[in-house]
Amino acid sequence: MHGQRVLVTGGGGFIGSNLANTLAVDNDVIVVDDGYLGTPENVNDSVEYVERSVVEEDLPTDVDVVFHLAALSSYAMHEENPTHGARVNVEGFVNTVEQARDDGCDTVVYASTSSIYGSQTEPSPEDMDVTVNTGYEASKMARETYAEYFHNHYDISLAGMRFFSVYQGYGGAEEHKGEYANVIAQFADDMANGESPVLYGDGTQTRDFTHVEDIVRGLEQAADDELHGIYNLGTGEAYDFLTVVEMLNDELGTDIDPEFVDNPIPDDVYVHDTCGDYEKMHAATGWEPQISFEEGIRRVCEPYN
Repeated sequence: MHGQRVLVTGGGGFIGSNLANTLAVDNDVIVVDDGYLGTPENVNDSVEYVERSVVEEDLPTDVDVVFHLAALSSYAMHEENPTHGARVNVEGFVNTVEQARDDGCDTVVYASTSSIYGSQTEPSPEDMDVTVNTGYEASKMARETYAEYFHNHYDISLAGMRFFSVYQGYGGAEEHKGEYANVIAQFADDMANGESPVLYGDGTQTRDFTHVEDIVRGLEQAADDELHGIYNLGTGEAYDFLTVVEMLNDELGTDIDPEFVDNPIPDDVYVHDTCGDYEKMHAATGWEPQISFEEGIRRVCEPYN
């Protein structure tokens, strides 16, 4: 993207700030964030930062492209207050797209989730059957349904990106998220400080860990190609948490055993395994992950070495 006016909602957060800072090199970027999970400290001075909620009126949607990443982004956040979760994740999405449409913007790229695939040890394609077991998943499915409505009724391009387990490490923009940061960031920080990483259950659960730089490239390409529909952004590979701890020990030069605790998330809603099939995105744009997991682990640990 070059020379465009861009809005990133949730742009003070982890993924949003990485996207905003990358786009700001060649574009005019505005960030909207309500400060719940985001902070202006994450964005460069060249980015215009507006502290506002996506459920409010008068959003700065007079832009060429909207990247809608603002969300309550976990199971726990939604279970605390399902009504508030729906208001932010569903009403906030509809409100932002409506204002953008009124201002003449017809390209929207938004965050969905891979959680709706449930536990899958094989790569999950976009056309497989999905289920909704949590308020968080329901809110993201509602986004996808409303996106179909906007496309069919108003001919707007809306690309829903189903992220897998996005990571970067506390050396990036994850530290402010604390307990909501990706487990790799939390594990690495604990271990670098001589503490045991805390693993739910026996540590055999697996995740398709996707580096945030690959996610940012995917988001930008979806906008460049004005994609519509649903697309996975994942690597097609999965690692269990025990292996993650072993790799972090090797990179940090530590020898720390994990601490195992009972999983506080009910078994019937906990996603034990994830793995993404990115072939549809590759066919549409040529996108594929470029940062191997080994390289990603090295980058996470580099600030500590």
